[in-house]
Amino acid sequence: MTGRFLNYLIGLSRSRKRAVLMLVDAALLAVSFFLAMALRLDGFTPALSPPSWLAFALVLPCTLLLFRLMGLYRAVVRHVAGRTVQVLAFGLAVSALLLLLSAKSFGLFLPRSVPAIYWLLAMGLLGGARFGLRALYRHRLARLKARVIIFGAGSAGRQLFATLEHGGDYAPVAFVDDATELQGRDIGGLRVFSPARLPSLVAEHGVECVLLAIPSATRRQRRNILERLEPLGLRVQTVPGLSDIVSGRAELSEIREVAIEDLLGRDLVPPRQDLLDANIRGKSVMVTGAGGSIGSELCRQILSQRPSRLVLLELSEFSLYSIDEELRDLAKAESPETVIVPLLGSVRDRSRLEGALRHFAVDTIFHAAAYKHVPLVERNPVEGLRNNVFGTLALAEAAQTAGVKAFVLVSTDKAVRPTNIMGASKRIAELICQAQSGLPGETVFAIVRFGNVVGSSGSVIPLFRKQIEAGGPITVTHPDITRYFMAIPEAAQLVIQAGAMARGGDVFILDMGEPVRIVDLASRMVRLSGLRPVVSEAGGASRTRVKGDIEIRFTELRPGEKLFEELLVGDGAHPTAHPRIMTATEMAMDWPALEGLLGRLSAVCERHDLPAIRHLLHEIPIGYEPSGAIVNPCCEAPESTPLTGAPAQSSATA
Repeated sequence: MTGRFLNYLIGLSRSRKRAVLMLVDAALLAVSFFLAMALRLDGFTPALSPPSWLAFALVLPCTLLLFRLMGLYRAVVRHVAGRTVQVLAFGLAVSALLLLLSAKSFGLFLPRSVPAIYWLLAMGLLGGARFGLRALYRHRLARLKARVIIFGAGSAGRQLFATLEHGGDYAPVAFVDDATELQGRDIGGLRVFSPARLPSLVAEHGVECVLLAIPSATRRQRRNILERLEPLGLRVQTVPGLSDIVSGRAELSEIREVAIEDLLGRDLVPPRQDLLDANIRGKSVMVTGAGGSIGSELCRQILSQRPSRLVLLELSEFSLYSIDEELRDLAKAESPETVIVPLLGSVRDRSRLEGALRHFAVDTIFHAAAYKHVPLVERNPVEGLRNNVFGTLALAEAAQTAGVKAFVLVSTDKAVRPTNIMGASKRIAELICQAQSGLPGETVFAIVRFGNVVGSSGSVIPLFRKQIEAGGPITVTHPDITRYFMAIPEAAQLVIQAGAMARGGDVFILDMGEPVRIVDLASRMVRLSGLRPVVSEAGGASRTRVKGDIEIRFTELRPGEKLFEELLVGDGAHPTAHPRIMTATEMAMDWPALEGLLGRLSAVCERHDLPAIRHLLHEIPIGYEPSGAIVNPCCEAPESTPLTGAPAQSSATA
């Protein structure tokens, strides 16, 4: 009976659990007050004195409100700890004091010792109830493991079953597999069923989770399986992919959350080794922004192509230290002959750049250093322009002077008809590379433009995971907002190959696949965590009558944010030798004309003249159409308009 009741409580939504807990607390507080009166007055009948209960009735709602404000009902009972006791002790002390003050203020009968006795009894009852529930839950866990179905009855599924049989938190109850020749067989005492039997198996065995044991499946196959599992409302986890197992980065018995790449369901195209080698193998390569999301992955993939030297340029000391340590460990196995050189510095330091390029005889530069987070750059426009525009200019000129052979600019879809400072700065950086390619010199410039990468700094994916783990809400800026997504390893691999195809001033565009509605992505992540999403109305009003575990709440578009991102400025893209890389003919400027505009831009940035910056960005032919007023970082308010609030956490990556 106790186990059934505990199962019922655990199955409630978070909002209902909070409501039940508040009702239980109200009842226990009433019992505490009654017993306190009875103990003080030596009897139960005097304890029912109406004036005394009037004082308690005044204090009870205040006590529950105080508990709520102190976060007592946000704490999960199964994880109750010392912090909960501290909150209870303080909250009940305030409640006891309010009890005494209300009785005195309204002239109600209440013995002075009752509040102290009430505090002691309430601590015992409310604290004891919570620790008792925690003990029951832990006892239940000790008795019963989570019941799971293993999807995949091949060798990986059988090895996983053997591992779980000898320990762990899971109890397999069945196999499921698409292979008809395996269906109906028994493996280790478990029957193999068709996926069509999943709903009945879940209901029959009380299954809580499905474990995917199909490491060799393609992403498209995994996506199809996940789409079939979504309606079941189960948590879905997976074993590592085949590449991770073969390389030794993971073991088959490791169980992980489903990777976002599986949700997007796009298979990798095998790389062309000749393109990977062209600018890297046996050469001296520099990566700027080497500690960032794209920069660090570029470094890993470049290292695997065995350059003679890999120069890491990074402004952040910690990021440089982290990637340097990681690459040195990786080099021992993949490229022991490569010399790794960590350089702490800024791409705006022209003399340091030129000295480093000459000293290390750099052949190829991958320029990934940039300020990329849209709201932050929007609120710090001068620094964004200095770093993204004049950092690119300093590096491009230093590359020309030092005789660098290849220069690859990592750009963004936000550079296309930009509505924000970050996008405008990256489009100007593209113009710089195009203009520099028309000057005399050995350097071949290339621009590679693509959209959001999964898991980058500022990316929506880690944010959503964190919000799901915290119990919600998930914040999305707009119901219709969409974004292109690409895995970081795929993006870095394509950047390297695109750079090798450059002839000078080329603009390459990566095939990002189909755009994804962010609210759909959030809903899928919730469902595959075994929870139910509930979508709020636009504007933030929650549809409280709809049942759900995790709320998806719409906020508002951030300064400079678009609903839809584009990859092309012009009319069309043309195919290249690689199926995922296209090239486009974009508007360019000759160097003398651009140089004059850059000089003026530098001057207004030096003066922090924000209206002049806005005017000049309109004058430069980049299609800049801002969605709001430019932001003054000194007072955190837009020019001529009040700042309505801090930037909401949103669905767009930087």
